Amino acid sequence: MTMKKLIFERTGKVALLAFLCFQSLSCSKKVEEDLSETFSTGPRKMAVVGAANNVLITPVYNSTAVLRNPLNGWVLYGKRDATDTFWDSQFFVPELGANVKAIDYASACYIRTSWRSLNPSPGVYAWRDLNSQIGKLINGVKTRGLPIALRIVVDGRDQGENTPAFVFTAGAQYWLSNPAVPAQKTPFPQDPIFRQYYTTFIEELAKDFNDPVRTSFIDAYGLGKWGEAHNTVYAAPGVLTAAQTETVKEEVLDWIMALYNRTFTKVPLVINYHRLIGHPTSWGAANVISNTLLVKAINQGYSLRHDAFGMTDYYQSWEKNFAATWKHKRPIIMEGGWIVSGTHRYWIDSNGQYREGHPEDVRKGEFDRSEEAAVNMMDFRVGETASWFQTSFPLVQRFNAEGGYRLYPDEVSLPNAIANGASATVGHRWRNMGWGYCPNNIPQWNYKYKVAFAILDTAGVVKKLFIDENGDPSKWLKDNPMTYNFTTPAINLPAGSYKWGVAIIDKTNANKPGIAIAVTGVFKNGWLELGSLQIQAEPPIGQTVKLKGPNNLFVSGENGEAPMRCNRASASGWETFTIIDAGAGKIGLRSMNKYVSSENGATTGITCNRTTISDWEKFDWVVNANGKISLKGNNGKYISSEDGQSVMKCNRATIAGWEAFALE
Repeated sequence: MTMKKLIFERTGKVALLAFLCFQSLSCSKKVEEDLSETFSTGPRKMAVVGAANNVLITPVYNSTAVLRNPLNGWVLYGKRDATDTFWDSQFFVPELGANVKAIDYASACYIRTSWRSLNPSPGVYAWRDLNSQIGKLINGVKTRGLPIALRIVVDGRDQGENTPAFVFTAGAQYWLSNPAVPAQKTPFPQDPIFRQYYTTFIEELAKDFNDPVRTSFIDAYGLGKWGEAHNTVYAAPGVLTAAQTETVKEEVLDWIMALYNRTFTKVPLVINYHRLIGHPTSWGAANVISNTLLVKAINQGYSLRHDAFGMTDYYQSWEKNFAATWKHKRPIIMEGGWIVSGTHRYWIDSNGQYREGHPEDVRKGEFDRSEEAAVNMMDFRVGETASWFQTSFPLVQRFNAEGGYRLYPDEVSLPNAIANGASATVGHRWRNMGWGYCPNNIPQWNYKYKVAFAILDTAGVVKKLFIDENGDPSKWLKDNPMTYNFTTPAINLPAGSYKWGVAIIDKTNANKPGIAIAVTGVFKNGWLELGSLQIQAEPPIGQTVKLKGPNNLFVSGENGEAPMRCNRASASGWETFTIIDAGAGKIGLRSMNKYVSSENGATTGITCNRTTISDWEKFDWVVNANGKISLKGNNGKYISSEDGQSVMKCNRATIAGWEAFALE
């Protein structure tokens, strides 16, 4: 369906129903997604095709709330040997003069752990044992309402036995880098016994973690030193030729991608975009097929990650250019490189910008590279979290406000009253205030996030839901607002008062709200309330009625010979009107074989002298809460009885006493 561009026009006032909707809104603030509502309600209406009388609503952008959205925001790292109380760690923030919990600023938690810690013996999976240390740690994330992210390391160098001993006992071949430390075995990933056991392990892991609610992402490679996809061991040094290394490297990548893609179908998969991806070395010029291999991974559904942001000699122009090529096409996850808490001499970085004793310099370097790459996620790495909060808290706040994606509708056009059985035409415009993007286009999500509008009852229960299939959040980029129009099917609901709501829903989860939007407003069950909607009772088409004004006098059509007045003590022919179906939910009023005309609100008065129905002879039949009816002309104004003191006009912007009529 072609999307029509919204055009905006200014009018003097909005209808009373819209005003009543807005004045009921609160300005108090709640935390996170459950924020209270304020709207900027300037005197504008959005003119969209078929909905010239819609009310324009302009939700207020929230620039500071921590939005815990999928694949977005800060990631808090956990130590594999920590207890579940680790997640409640607090850090002193000088700018606040108080301690804060790091987890309060995070959208996910991450554990880089070993295969052995999760699968110490055949058929034993520690995450299922809530009495085990790793089980408590992983379950601690769940109990705190956040998803987990995982990297599984098998390499034994530096860290010791990361692959379970039973795999080697079964005959898997390995490389022992230091014969004096027999626990540092690194398995060859092309070994069939290794693959047999690793496949079983990943299949079991997926049974519990192939769940987008429980799992943020999976590092779906995990080979190489520290699982970082470089310095991968395929054989003892000198055994394979360069050509053989290239062949086995690609075959191993194909195997492990196929395994993760088969088992983790609902969770984002990531791979490090290293210039020596899967290569037996860590340093040096880019391997000639690194780009080819990474593009293959991307085409098979992988997103991107890098473990050395801020390390100038490691995160070089190749990595920067690769990130620029895939910016806003695949999400990028950042991990810092330098460890400023004592392990690394970060001040030797070749950029010359990191001063010894100033970890905040490294934090700024990582932040700048992250902004350049438009990353969706940044890390609170183990051991580094303290420096983020103690020396660089403004950057923590800036990433929440500027990084990743922050989506919100800055303009929405909606009717505030429709007849039962009529359709509604909705216009909406969306902005992304973050430098990243909502990766709705990755295969594991498959465009599952869509804009939806709901009609809510007073308890916030969805009575009707309408999805705009054209709205794709992955296309909403910073400084590039996207506008949509769509028309709902016929809305059949009992007459009464409702609320409009909007959300970005997850089509795979019963169409429930799935992306928190960056708006200060009232949320009911995840839906942002936009304004009131009155479902009108169907007009009594074909029936004859008499209209009595608040002065207890009847409206007269004056036989079409003069402007209409509301000054008759009794009703006869001139004071009797037949309700005519004018199409599209509109009605006409016929008296003495002539139709009432709004005269486009002329000050000379409305008349009942038209032989046919055109636009000025069409009216909205509005049923008020007290049962009286009002008539709104095509100019968006209401007919007034003028209390019988002068000719009737169709020029009122709101409904008060003179604009409501009793039926007799």
